Amino acid sequence: MTVLSLPKRSPSVLPGFGLTMGLTLTWLSLIILIPLAGVFIKSAGLGWDAFLALATDARTVAALKLSFGAALIAAAINAVFGLLVAWVLVRYDFPGRRIVDAAIDLPFALPTAVAGLALTALYAPNGWIGSLIEPLGLKIAYSSAGVVIALVFIGLPFVVRTVQPVLADFDKELEEAAATLGATRFQTISRIVFPALMPPLLTGFALAFARGVGEYGSIIFIAGNIPYRSEIAPLLIVIRLEEFNYAGATAIAALMLVISFALLLVINLLQAWNRRRIGLAG
Repeated sequence: MTVLSLPKRSPSVLPGFGLTMGLTLTWLSLIILIPLAGVFIKSAGLGWDAFLALATDARTVAALKLSFGAALIAAAINAVFGLLVAWVLVRYDFPGRRIVDAAIDLPFALPTAVAGLALTALYAPNGWIGSLIEPLGLKIAYSSAGVVIALVFIGLPFVVRTVQPVLADFDKELEEAAATLGATRFQTISRIVFPALMPPLLTGFALAFARGVGEYGSIIFIAGNIPYRSEIAPLLIVIRLEEFNYAGATAIAALMLVISFALLLVINLLQAWNRRRIGLAG
């Protein structure tokens, strides 16, 4: 008589799936889902007509355009220069490399208000950099350009820290094989290295964008906070709260949530498409 032996399961460090999944959903609900649901429920108290009027208000639209537009521009700038910084830190050995590598994390540790004050002191008309570019007709502080500069400052580490480990683990033998087969340096970078870096680069872009949309402390000092020109959506939410217009504040927050979710969904779809394309190419 033969005895059927069931395949052995490797012991898990954590308890069973049911318990861990229940704890995961409970924690996710308490930290993220319930607060976000509260935002939509509170904004629903306005009624559809009042919500639509607030969503199409010129001041609200201008603030949302500045917040999301500046965050997209800053994330795109960080994607380019963050990739360059990560490449230099990984591929080259130079004096002071560790200092430069440690300085990348300064925006993580530095309070955002301190960053805003420092940037304002630099780019104000009487600042070190502002005094040099002001005669040229260029104005950064107290304008939308200042918002972009602040978001570039706080978003750069996200791109560098997501691309850097992938680039460090990249097999250089693939580049050597491509060179042996007659590929130029540009072909090697564009067809071998860059496709492997696209997923972390998109992840860093998404993280920098998400951080930029909700940024407040480093912007309010350098932006000038002029309605319709340099007023960001988080500041408009604070203004509505100071006016005790809680429904209006949550309505703006709900609009930001919907737009952020839609843009992050597009970025995730691009990541999935890039993974499928790499899989088919491989």
